[in-house]
Amino acid sequence: MSATGTRRLTTAQALVRFLAAQYTERDGVRHRLIAGTWGIFGHGNVAGVGQALVEYGGVMPFHQGRNEQAMVHAAVGYARQLNRLSAQAVTTSIGPGATNLVTGAALATVNRLPVLLLPGDYFASHAAGPLLQQLEHPVEADVSVNDALRPVSRYFDRINRPEALLASALRAMRVLADPAETGAVTLALPQDVQAEAFDWPEEFFADRVWRVRRPAPDPEELTEAVRALRAARRPLIVAGGGVHHSEAEAALTALADATGIPVASTQAGKGALRHDHPADLGGIGHTGTAVADDLARTADLVIGVGTRYSDFTTASGTLFQDPDVRFLNLNITAFDAHKLAARTLVCDARAGLTALTEALTGHRVPSSYEDEYRAGRSRWEEKVRAAFRADDDSAVPTQTQVLGALDAVVGDEDVVINAAGSLPGDLHKLWRSRSPRQYHLEYGYSCMGYEIPAALGVQQAAPGTAVWALVGDGTYLMNPTEIVTAVQENLPVKLVLVQNHGYASIGGLSESVGAERFGTDYRHRAADGTFTGAPLPVDLAANAASLGMDVLRAKTVRELREALATARAATRPTCVHVETEAARDALPAEAWWDVPVAEVSAREPVNDARARYEQAVADRRHHL
Repeated sequence: MSATGTRRLTTAQALVRFLAAQYTERDGVRHRLIAGTWGIFGHGNVAGVGQALVEYGGVMPFHQGRNEQAMVHAAVGYARQLNRLSAQAVTTSIGPGATNLVTGAALATVNRLPVLLLPGDYFASHAAGPLLQQLEHPVEADVSVNDALRPVSRYFDRINRPEALLASALRAMRVLADPAETGAVTLALPQDVQAEAFDWPEEFFADRVWRVRRPAPDPEELTEAVRALRAARRPLIVAGGGVHHSEAEAALTALADATGIPVASTQAGKGALRHDHPADLGGIGHTGTAVADDLARTADLVIGVGTRYSDFTTASGTLFQDPDVRFLNLNITAFDAHKLAARTLVCDARAGLTALTEALTGHRVPSSYEDEYRAGRSRWEEKVRAAFRADDDSAVPTQTQVLGALDAVVGDEDVVINAAGSLPGDLHKLWRSRSPRQYHLEYGYSCMGYEIPAALGVQQAAPGTAVWALVGDGTYLMNPTEIVTAVQENLPVKLVLVQNHGYASIGGLSESVGAERFGTDYRHRAADGTFTGAPLPVDLAANAASLGMDVLRAKTVRELREALATARAATRPTCVHVETEAARDALPAEAWWDVPVAEVSAREPVNDARARYEQAVADRRHHL
C-alpha cells in the first residue's frame, strides 16, 4: 500500500487481480466470470501479464497452450458448456501470437460466446521501435496488427495508459456478461504499459457481480404472438442455441407438451428436446431430417427461439414455402428477432417460452397434425437405425456406422464435439441427443481444428464427464497440437479420429458444382497432375501417440465397438483411430444450399451443375 485507499501495482498485475474478482449471477447462482487464463508467452506479454499471473497464481488459474487459435477454441468450448455464465481469458505476445487470435475471435463472436483476449502490443511510448514483430504503418503510427481484431470483437480497446484500464475493464466485463451482446472482447496491452506501476483505487479490486438478466416479453408483443399462435394450423418451432444458453430446455418441453407444436433444431439448438420426445423432429435445413424439412415447407407459422437463421437453417431462403408463412421470433437480441420480417418477442428464451405456455392454456394443434409429424418421426427413425446398423462385424465401418457404434457407448451426459467436414451433416441428421449439452456442434463458423481444443475447455468445465472430439483426417491435420496440453493438464478427452483420406464434405460439394473433387483428396499425385489413387503413407494414429495420447486402432466394426468402450472408461487422453469405408453412405441432403456455380464453362459437369443450380435458386423467397 502506498496510500490509504490505493494499491500500487503494475497494469498487468491490476488487470489479473481485477479479473479474479469478477462474477456473474443468474437465478441466484454465482459463477466466476473469468475462471482462468490460457497463455503462450513471448516478448509482448512475458514480463507483463506473465509476471502478473505468477504474482496472482493463487487466484487466477493458468493453462499453457500450444497454439493461440486453439487456446481461444478451448475457452469458447468452456464458455459454451457453462451456458456463457463463465469464461476464460487468452494472453499472447505481439505479432503472430496476436494475429493467430483472429480466427478464434471470429468464431466466438459469430456464435455469441464470451472470451477475453489479451494480446501484447507495441510500446505506447514509441520509445523502442520498430519492435521485433511490429507492423509499421507509414501514415498511421497508432495502428498495430491487433487492429485486425476490431471487426471480430464485440468490444475492443488499446490500453495506452494505466488509468485507461479503470473504465475499459468495466466495459469489457459488461459485454462479456451481456447475453445480447457477448462475443470476443479484446484489450490490447502495450508491453510498456503492462509493466508500468500505478496507484489503483481499492474499489477496483472489490468483488463485483454482473447479473445476467432474464428480460420478460413486452405485454403487447406477447399478446400479438399468442394471437398468431392460436390462429396457426401448422406451427413449427425452430430451436436455436439461445435455448441452451438460457437453460430453457425444460420451458421448451413444457410448451411442446402443452400445445403439441413440433420442434426442429439448428446445429446449435439440437438437444433442446430429447431425441425421444414425441414433438422432436431433429435437425432442420440443409443438414436436417426429412420430417423436419417437409413440415417446414408447409408451416404457416415458424417460431424461431434463440436462432439467427443461418443459410443452412433456411436452406438459403428456399425452405419455408407456404405462400402465407409468417415468422415469430423469440430472441434476446433484437437484431436476430427482427429477421425474416418477423413478429418479435425480444426477451430471454426461458422467460418468453414460459409466458407463451401460460398464455396458450387450453390451446393445442390439430390432432391430425400431430399424427402427421409423429408418423414422419417414425419413418425417419427407421432411416437412422438403417444408417447405424452394421450387419457384418468384421467389415470396415462406414462413417454412419462409426456414429452408430458411438451412440451405443455414450452415456446420457457425455458430450460429443464436432465442427467441420462431413460429420456435421451426418450428426445433425442422425444423432440422438439425450441431454441438453450432449450435442456440441460449432457450426456458426464451422472451423476446422476446433474440436480437440474445444474438448479441453469442455472437460475443464465438466470434470468427470466423458468428452468426445470427433474429427476427420483433414480437421486433425489443421490443429492437433492441444493433445499435448490435454496430456499436460491430465484431461481425459476422447478423440475419435476418422481417416477417410481427404476432405470428404468439400469433395462431395466440389463434385456437385462441377469442380470434380479437385484438390480435396489426400492421395499421391502423378506427373500429369492426376491422383493415382494410392493413399499417402501418413499414420495419424502414430502422430497422436507421439503427442502423448493412448491410441487404439480399430479396423473392423467389432474392433471399433471395443475400442470406444475402452476409451470411455479411460482416465487419460485416448484416441480411437478408425479408417472408414471409402464409399460415402450418408443420407442425401433434404434441402438445398446455395453455392453459386460458374455461369459459363467448357466442361460439361459444370454446365450440368449450373442447370441444376438455376432450377434450385428459382425457389428462393424473400420474406417481407
